Amino acid sequence: MVVCEKEKVLLVESIVTQSKLSKEGNSPDTSKQYDEVMYRCRTVFERKAKDYGSAWQVLRATSLTDQLFIKAQRIRTIEEKGESKVEEGIESEFIGLVNYSTMALISLESDGKAKLDVDDVIARYDVHFRTAKQLMDAKNHDYGEAWRSMRVSSFTDMILMKIMRIKHIEGNDGKTEVSEGLDANYLDIVNYAVFALIKLSEDE
Repeated sequence: MVVCEKEKVLLVESIVTQSKLSKEGNSPDTSKQYDEVMYRCRTVFERKAKDYGSAWQVLRATSLTDQLFIKAQRIRTIEEKGESKVEEGIESEFIGLVNYSTMALISLESDGKAKLDVDDVIARYDVHFRTAKQLMDAKNHDYGEAWRSMRVSSFTDMILMKIMRIKHIEGNDGKTEVSEGLDANYLDIVNYAVFALIKLSEDE
């Protein structure tokens, strides 16, 4: 539990520090916005873990992929129809994409066999969060924050494409010839969903 609380404190401190810089006249930067979104996602994940434990660990990798597909497809349907008849909008679905992708990474790491307690799961969540952010920083450096010019609907489509790739890789027993593996696709889904949440927050 000590590890989990330490990670949580560090994340909060990072958000507070970036907020102070913003108040001093600096515009919000991607790192700050990324941390704020991930804190929201982590909070949801942690609260659900307290309510349900780690029940999701009974799901096989293919079931987690199907959950990702359901959430991404609902977002696309709402975008195309322009309305939702269920209270939850697309933001909660993007948060779900972040969290289910992280669950998939945790499951992939343990080969779906090890049953972890809640504290271990939260600790691993934080590890994968750091990995996803490092990947985002590297790509952001190379692409010059091109994602800021993209539409939220494009992130939805890219996430669906990644899910289709994951399904194909799963159909090949997780093997690829020259392409990225499952973990890289899950990490990309995390980052696309975070970018979408940042864009949605800016539009509010």
